[in-house]
Amino acid sequence: MTASPPDQVRTKPLLAVIFDMDGVLVDSYRAHWQSWHFMADELGKGLTEEQFVTTFGRTSREIIAEHWGADCLTSAEIAEFDRRKEALYRDIVAHDFPAMDGATDLIKSLHNAGFKLAVGSSGPPENVALAVERLGAAPYFDALVTGKDVTRGKPDPQVFLVAAERLKVSPGNCAVVEDAPVGIAAANSAGMASIALLSTGHTAESVAAARLIVHSLRELSPDLIAKLIAKN
Repeated sequence: MTASPPDQVRTKPLLAVIFDMDGVLVDSYRAHWQSWHFMADELGKGLTEEQFVTTFGRTSREIIAEHWGADCLTSAEIAEFDRRKEALYRDIVAHDFPAMDGATDLIKSLHNAGFKLAVGSSGPPENVALAVERLGAAPYFDALVTGKDVTRGKPDPQVFLVAAERLKVSPGNCAVVEDAPVGIAAANSAGMASIALLSTGHTAESVAAARLIVHSLRELSPDLIAKLIAKN
């Protein structure tokens, strides 16, 4: 039997998984709620927990401008409050880092299976760097895309499309692991296979648009994700 000519050799497509950070890699609900609560007190206008839940997946800059009014704060003031809020969050999680159960194991198994990996988060680079370092996952990620790298927050798909571009993987060959409805919408808009993790503050109904819904990262595997992408 003669070998196939080089142009007829079929190779497996490169696959990728893009992880949201908050509520996916980090069980950060309580820490973010506490830090937003502190900031609301400083700004003199309360923030209810119900309002807080609706902010998931958006940048802190967008949240501050919308909730406290862009007409009341200058862009410099918004930026300063943004920095202070996220610094408060990092102080809280640095003392007792809340890694999401199964996160490190899934990241390692995907890396070993040949997947390209990225973080696609609306959070600041300092938050993402802290999470990746505490998870011991720095060697496994090929790209880290943060709120600083995009101009539009989720549900706009920009953060995931930038991640795919940096990974050099077609959006159709990517899966996204998210917990927020706006994140699922962003993944779907990007043409990626969306996986919803039911973390604190979310219900199956709120992420019903996802291709797959799981209660734990331990329900996921390289084989399952590859099959989901193939059906995308």
